[in-house]
Amino acid sequence: MEGQPDVESRNQDRMDHEREPTEDEWKSWQRGQVRNTLHLVSAAAQWILLLACLIYLGIDSLQPSTCQSDKVPWIHIRYSGESTEGVAVNLTDEGGSIQIRNGSIMITCDGLYLVSLKGRIIFLDLKEEDSLKLTLQKTENKTSQAFWEQTVQNSGDAVNLTTVIYLFAQENITLWTSSNATISDLSLSLILLSPFIYSL
Repeated sequence: MEGQPDVESRNQDRMDHEREPTEDEWKSWQRGQVRNTLHLVSAAAQWILLLACLIYLGIDSLQPSTCQSDKVPWIHIRYSGESTEGVAVNLTDEGGSIQIRNGSIMITCDGLYLVSLKGRIIFLDLKEEDSLKLTLQKTENKTSQAFWEQTVQNSGDAVNLTTVIYLFAQENITLWTSSNATISDLSLSLILLSPFIYSL
């Protein structure tokens, strides 16, 4: 029986040696799991912060523009001259606080605008039975729906428009004709009636 304690102690030593690598592997695996979990939590937190930033920027960009001064934006334009098919009428400012750039009226405030347009159109290329369209629309997108459009049936007919349209800041609007024409005594006025006030 003296040999048995030696065998037992050797078996114990062998089991201790086997258990040590197993315990080291287990601790290493646990540390890896903790590290992976921390990486996952960190990545999730970064995505949540990124999403929050994008939402904040999106909400900020969706807010309508408000007028920066107490003055009511308005413009008055007088024009007499030639109009070319597919080319915007080259409008110039006669008075008001709204600017014109490259013949386009620059809208600076969201809101309802009163538009008044009067004048006389004389056809240059059209036959008596043809008609001409006078269109007020966005500068950037000629395919967008027009704010206003009037068909002039006869050469020399008067154009007379008074309407209210909703315009957004950063929009540029222009006047177009569907064919070559002479425009005489055109008077175009645009005035902000009711600015859109955004409140949270």
